[in-house]
Amino acid sequence: MSCEKTYLMIKPDAVAGGKVGRIIARIEDTGLCIERLELATLTPAQAAANYAEHEGKPFYESLIEYITSGPVVKMLVAGPNAVAVCRKLMGPTNPAEAAPGTIRGDFGLLVDANVIHGSDSVASAEREVGLFFT
Repeated sequence: MSCEKTYLMIKPDAVAGGKVGRIIARIEDTGLCIERLELATLTPAQAAANYAEHEGKPFYESLIEYITSGPVVKMLVAGPNAVAVCRKLMGPTNPAEAAPGTIRGDFGLLVDANVIHGSDSVASAEREVGLFFT
């Protein structure tokens, strides 16, 4: 089996709400391996680089403000099909559309503060890992 890597970030709402341990347990329960884990507060430059594809959209400024508002947990996760497994585990971006049993379905309330970020492709994962783990 090949080992794929992906980037996950537990967002400020989940950190402040004491949900980190339960979210990490869900990731570990899949059999994926958390290779790196750091608690940090993102700089505006890191946030802008990570969400560059959303620049100019109506929600961009509030997204940057939110993601830099408090500590996040950054993770490098590895294992077979890590990107797809994590995307399925997280559920849809809007927690109201996420099924029970997914991280967003169980812990999220708002699309603007949806508990967790995850790379959407291997290419995005490589870029995000390089951005957040130097």
